[in-house]
Amino acid sequence: MVSYNAMGGASGGSSDTSRGRRRRSSRAMKDANFAGQASWISSNVNLVNTIIGAGTLAIPLALSHMGILLGTIVIIWSGCMAAFGLYLQTQCARYLERGTSSFFALSQLTYPNAAVVFDAAIAIKCFGVGVSYLIIIGDLMPGVVRGFNEAADSIPFLVDKHFWITVFMLVVIPLSFLRRLDSLKYTSIIALISIGYLVILVVYHFLRGDTMADRGPIRVIQWAGIIPTLQSFPVIVFAYTCHQNMFSILNEIKDNSHRNTTSVVAASIGSAASIYVLVGITGYLSFGDSVLGNIVGMYVPSTASTIAKAAIVVLVMFSYPLQVHPCRASVDAVLKWRPNGLKSAKTSPNGSPARSAPLLGGAPAQPSSRNDTISDLRFAIITTGIIILSYTAALTVSSLDKVLAYVGSTGSTSISFILPGLFYHKISAPESIHHQRLTKEDDEAESGDEDEEVFGEGASRSTWRRTLLRKASLGLACYGLFVMILCLSTNLFFSEQGH
Repeated sequence: MVSYNAMGGASGGSSDTSRGRRRRSSRAMKDANFAGQASWISSNVNLVNTIIGAGTLAIPLALSHMGILLGTIVIIWSGCMAAFGLYLQTQCARYLERGTSSFFALSQLTYPNAAVVFDAAIAIKCFGVGVSYLIIIGDLMPGVVRGFNEAADSIPFLVDKHFWITVFMLVVIPLSFLRRLDSLKYTSIIALISIGYLVILVVYHFLRGDTMADRGPIRVIQWAGIIPTLQSFPVIVFAYTCHQNMFSILNEIKDNSHRNTTSVVAASIGSAASIYVLVGITGYLSFGDSVLGNIVGMYVPSTASTIAKAAIVVLVMFSYPLQVHPCRASVDAVLKWRPNGLKSAKTSPNGSPARSAPLLGGAPAQPSSRNDTISDLRFAIITTGIIILSYTAALTVSSLDKVLAYVGSTGSTSISFILPGLFYHKISAPESIHHQRLTKEDDEAESGDEDEEVFGEGASRSTWRRTLLRKASLGLACYGLFVMILCLSTNLFFSEQGH
């Protein structure tokens, strides 16, 4: 069959190619204004470190309530939903200039007057999680010291949780004050090594079979009941929360092509899901229905289990700055917000607010990043305020379980499901000027490479995919609302019933 290009002649084909290059260069020129430097690997390392936390150790308990089959299905399903939310964020970022992606910027284009609510929810959620990390450090370190030195009780301050919270604050404070967190990929690697040790420890004890004497019954298909299952459902759903840092990763990654960013999402969520399934099944099979919320604490005291507790401390210590980073950006947005408040934030040439405090390693970026626009004094005041408040809360509050249950039910579901779904559904509406502009650029870029007939078919398929994706995004928002109501109801009516 003779192609359309062949019929057009050599000069016509050359002309079309030239026009295609000119069309494709328009977006390339825009992206060239902000050059990310983070590699694919560093993007994955930081995102996986944001996802995986101490909550991994509670997955076996969740499986004891749901049964192995249902629990594994919920782990995979929750990972898919979280991955779809991250994917929608990558799609939303295409409507903004390179390096300016953020929840705040999107809210200005979609729901301007609600921007303060979105950022307040993110700030409260990240602040609460950061405080919980400090509390975990204070709870675990006395046991770590006793594990290495049985006479530690004779030195009171060595087994004082307040002392250890203060000591580790001295470590995380410098990391929290880094504007770009260029070295965070290295601390994230250390944190992931700690996770690796915990996984190896759980699998080792399972293979060795030294816990069988105390093992309870095993549920493979059966579950413990509707109430225990509902109580464990949020543990798995919120185990994938990392969406507060996704826009920073998109801003800083060197290759922000659709294929590359999608592979980052798939690799990070896939890695986390694999770890959850492995730890969940092997940990549950080790103790059966006797398993507790912290599986490491169930092993016979030994040097290995003491190192495991220390690994948890290292993990949460290096995860604390990952919570300060989005918390600071959101607090800054709340303080600058005004009704219809584009005036209160620096805007980029296309009218979208600039906010992209880099999370990943790389060379300094162009000053389109929000943290770049914060004065040194303002940056220091906000960061100091977050650190002092979180430190004070960690010293005065013994447990944040109930508070975090409500914060997670609202904040985590909002940033993971509701906001990505609503933002994409709103900004990708056919009548949206932003969607029309992006569609025009995409169509022009595709027409530069394809002949007229093939391009027509491709445009039809592209329209069908966009329509389907827009409907799916609304479905994700509805799913997030359902999860929020379910989790809040569980906290209100079943919180008094123990796991």
